[in-house]
Amino acid sequence: MKRTLGTCYYPEHWPEAEWPRDAARMAEVGLTWVRIGEFAWSRLEPEPGDLRFDWLDRAIAVLGDAGLKVVLGTPTATPPRWMLDRHPDMLAVDAEGRPRGFGSRRHYCFSHDGYREESARITRLLAERYGASPHVAAWQTDNEYGCHDTVISYSEAARTAFRAWCAARYGSIEALNAAWGNVFWSMEYGRFDQIGLPNLTVTEPNPAHALAFRRFSSEQVARFNAVQVGIIRDHCDAPISHNFMGREVAFDHYEVARQMEIATWDSYPMGFLEDRLEEDAAHKRRYARQGDPDLQAFHHDLYRAVGNGRWWVMEQQPGPVNWAPCNPAPLPGMARLWAWEAFAHGAEAVCYFRWRQAPFAQEQMHAGMLRPDSAPAPAYHEAAEVARELAALPEVEVAQAPVGLVFDYAAAWAWQVQPQGQGQDYFRLVFETYRALRKLGQSVDILPPDTGDLSGYRLVLAPGAVTLTEAFKVALAAHGGRVILGPRSNAKTAEMHIPVPLPPAIPGLDVTVARVQSLRADMPVPVAGGGHVKLWLEELEGGAEVVLATAADSQPVAMRSGNVTYLGGWLDEAALGDLLGAALHKAGLAPTAMPGGLRRRQAGTTEFLINYDAEPVEWDGLTLPAAGVHWRRVGAGAA
Repeated sequence: MKRTLGTCYYPEHWPEAEWPRDAARMAEVGLTWVRIGEFAWSRLEPEPGDLRFDWLDRAIAVLGDAGLKVVLGTPTATPPRWMLDRHPDMLAVDAEGRPRGFGSRRHYCFSHDGYREESARITRLLAERYGASPHVAAWQTDNEYGCHDTVISYSEAARTAFRAWCAARYGSIEALNAAWGNVFWSMEYGRFDQIGLPNLTVTEPNPAHALAFRRFSSEQVARFNAVQVGIIRDHCDAPISHNFMGREVAFDHYEVARQMEIATWDSYPMGFLEDRLEEDAAHKRRYARQGDPDLQAFHHDLYRAVGNGRWWVMEQQPGPVNWAPCNPAPLPGMARLWAWEAFAHGAEAVCYFRWRQAPFAQEQMHAGMLRPDSAPAPAYHEAAEVARELAALPEVEVAQAPVGLVFDYAAAWAWQVQPQGQGQDYFRLVFETYRALRKLGQSVDILPPDTGDLSGYRLVLAPGAVTLTEAFKVALAAHGGRVILGPRSNAKTAEMHIPVPLPPAIPGLDVTVARVQSLRADMPVPVAGGGHVKLWLEELEGGAEVVLATAADSQPVAMRSGNVTYLGGWLDEAALGDLLGAALHKAGLAPTAMPGGLRRRQAGTTEFLINYDAEPVEWDGLTLPAAGVHWRRVGAGAA
């Protein structure tokens, strides 16, 4: 499939006379896709039943006549003000019991039946009107599920729906009490209508109750999305997508994406560096104008897995954003680098957000491809450069990587519900493992937790996967390659009980986790050979071979039976690099230390080298400039 570029456009923000000039310039710069409509409900229906689609008809026609393809978004992330008059109880409620007010976006509760019906109605009207349009070539449902902590709502609608969900899941109140261990602290219920939500309790709520509510909340997102997908599919054959976010784990993205053809995500490398990573000040200074060298790649690989191979970047940062703690300008060349990195990981399209910087409202300080006066911003020229390069480069291949890394949203919920110490975060653990692999020159596939076939992977890792699925256990038993599990892998049942036999309880792996402890951030435990265990350490027993031990008392930190290693500690960069380097050698994969911010990605017979550093870097006979991207043919079939 040909790789393409696009942008996000809001015709309702601009005079209609400007639309043809905008469309012509989009085509001239080499764009293919234009996403529109996802925030336009108040202009489509200013009052209930007062439908005004004529302007959208004209906007789609203008874009299509310029040779552009439209991604049409459903506007349900921004219900208009009159919707609250009609449904005053539709607002999401935060954990402190406060309604999320009108005046920005995403203020609805997924569990509110009335709002879900309104969302279905506007989606149906759009699908009926534009489903056969030759210019509408793809759809997007809603916008950024989960943004601003909006998946979990403690509203009355959520309470009612959760009680019904519990009745359906457990069948009887006795079964629920047993599953949750409600005999503890006399928390037993006599009826389902007695069940409340796990907020505003005197101390922490029952972890089984809290995990069940997170699972329910995730399913509510999937249910909401499925309604829109079904309506669109009844009227149109074009692919459907949703634009997911960075470091968002409040709902199961795999479940939602299975309903659609394409997963997309919104990539803001510099904003995420400042806003969503725990790195120290020196790291953030070094990459302040580039973004973290591994965070974008991690999400590219994650959403490739979420989309079952088909994925886009729906929003690519083009310049300074408006929402991070600080918002510098990107280093020259970064808008080009970010696009090429996405294509190296298999993206079908990269769409810059947005076409023109808005001169009003909340995002007026968010850069676009054009300035507010319509003069080109730096990303305009870099996108044009990428478009020219795409025309010249043969297709970017997508091939299975030799290393697989499991990412499990349910595990993230379990860690949030019962962290057992400050700093205990599932996403952080998995991302640090991914980063360590990339620093050793590896290409990585992210794997869903229910992966049933591990063939082709020489090394598979499942750090922190609290409850291993039966499908994964079966695949693990049949797998002949190297495997690293832990810490905390298979540590709890699906209802947050400690299982007996004690974890990890993997057939053939003679390891038992006898006790766990969370460590102070300033009290890491040295390990033999260098590096430390930080944050989390398990006491391991069993007859398996010890492959890593503490320096002071030789207590096992990692043990191996056959090809399966269990890691009982959260390792720092030095210790993790050593452990993974040895595992890669044993798996027949040559670890290669990558200097600084240089990373590589193998895409079939094409190797991409990407320099995130602000200085040139020399490697393997090449000199890559700052923000440089280089590709070359390697391996079988290379010229």
